Amino acid sequence: MNYIKPTKFSYLPKFLMPLDVLGIFERDPFGNSLLVRRMLISIVGWLTYARYTVVNRIEIEGTEHLENLPINNVLFLSNHQTYFADVIAFFHIFCAVKWGFKNTLLPPVYLFGPRARQYYVAASETMKKGFVPRAFAAGGAITIERSWRADGREVQRSVDTTANDKIASALAHGWVVSFPQGTTKPYAPVRKGTGHLIKNIDPIVVPIVINGFRRAFDKKGLRFKKRNTLLTVKFKPPLTFSADDSVDDIVNKVRQAIDQDVPVWTQENP
Repeated sequence: MNYIKPTKFSYLPKFLMPLDVLGIFERDPFGNSLLVRRMLISIVGWLTYARYTVVNRIEIEGTEHLENLPINNVLFLSNHQTYFADVIAFFHIFCAVKWGFKNTLLPPVYLFGPRARQYYVAASETMKKGFVPRAFAAGGAITIERSWRADGREVQRSVDTTANDKIASALAHGWVVSFPQGTTKPYAPVRKGTGHLIKNIDPIVVPIVINGFRRAFDKKGLRFKKRNTLLTVKFKPPLTFSADDSVDDIVNKVRQAIDQDVPVWTQENP
């Protein structure tokens, strides 16, 4: 992994930036206020906290793999079950880890000082549908145009060539969550774009395996489908890659790490 020195962005002139010890004028690489983002993450956190701890029960494993990570150039790759509930859970956990919590969200004092240098990759069409998605987008979404799918159907359109540049900028500033399958459908293939991204940028790659979210929430992750559900989030040790690994090798390692190899019984009974 190549070390990337964290960059600080501010609305202030460079010579005044050291005076902003509270980070009031700090912004992200895309020009968004980190103060506003902290407020949004805090509000969403308080509004959704009970979804994971009261209405349902969340079981977290492996946060020891997050404790000594640098503040930037970390890519989290996870299987995907809902549009928003997964990401919100991750943001809760990242903020809790920042406060020294280990595998728990209790008590929610971490929401008084949430982590702001965190992003997630999302399809642009998903983030434009209604007020709630737009509000979530302001909380750290890196929106991309999917070349293979739009509005729930398969499409064929030109690749969004700006996607990797956006993700690279976000990685240089903080942590990024991505869903390499690009869909909530289980056992979908990992997109090769993820392999190219890892090979070109060489971030720390932390796999995540989640379960229960599809049972507990609707597809968007905004409404309850089944209460009293066990939600599990497992962080695995960072993956290791060699310079000789091809894009296909990287894709295979990612697919196995996020437990998305197609089960034998599924192959036998399509």
